[in-house]
Amino acid sequence: MGLYKKLLVADDGSVSSSNALLQAFRLANEEKCWITVTTVVPSYEGDLDLMVIGNIHEALRRPGKEILARASEIARREGALIKPVLEEGEAFERIVDLADAENCGLIVMGRRGVSHLERALMGSTTARVIGQSNRDVLVVPKDTSIGWRRILLATDGSRFSEVATSKALEFAAAYGGLITAVSVVDVPPEIYAEAHSAVDKLIENAKGFVEAVKSKAQVRSVPVATYVGEGNAYEVIADLARREAADVIIMGSHGRTGLKRFLMGSVTEKVIGHAPCPVLVVKT
Repeated sequence: MGLYKKLLVADDGSVSSSNALLQAFRLANEEKCWITVTTVVPSYEGDLDLMVIGNIHEALRRPGKEILARASEIARREGALIKPVLEEGEAFERIVDLADAENCGLIVMGRRGVSHLERALMGSTTARVIGQSNRDVLVVPKDTSIGWRRILLATDGSRFSEVATSKALEFAAAYGGLITAVSVVDVPPEIYAEAHSAVDKLIENAKGFVEAVKSKAQVRSVPVATYVGEGNAYEVIADLARREAADVIIMGSHGRTGLKRFLMGSVTEKVIGHAPCPVLVVKT
């Protein structure tokens, strides 16, 4: 236990955010950590007279205060203690900055529905937080719960995957979990047709990645199953999570990255958009 000492929950008043809050309470109870809950309202940058500005400012803050009041009421019912913080400005910037200021090891956010558009975009604020923060981020779809008994770990052998592997092993060891390590060979069809030997090499590499996870797990007596898939990486990972009834998907990602680069359709973003369970994005 004690993998995280402080959590930051971003609450925008949606159903998915409310569920993320409940799951954060559960995690905080297990991890014995503190919770800060924030909602972000837009700042007013108009040029009206001071009296009008004051009225507009209060009107902009009112929905945020109501969201935090509901969060506090939920916390009271759940027997949890939270620190509510109302922020103003660009949502992703304020969430990232507050996580740093509060020294929160994990940011918890909701994921909205599963329409085609929502899956494609995942949610611009969530994407930006993941792309800009160097904190771990847990994205929780509505109607799902967090657990650590059946962990799906996606690995590509990179140093980012190494960090995710370490985190997955820590959770599995702490909660008696089973890890399924998956590596996906995502190769365009034309490569298959013209470079069979290259594809075979990629498959061998992928087998090596999951076997490396298995070797590390054996040292900690954590049971591991391995799987190598071929196809679109996010589809293989999401489909395997469904078949394995995974409690959580754990993936590694870059720390602070260029926003444009992150939003250009990364595997991490697509997995989050399609996942049937919470996704923990681990940062270096």
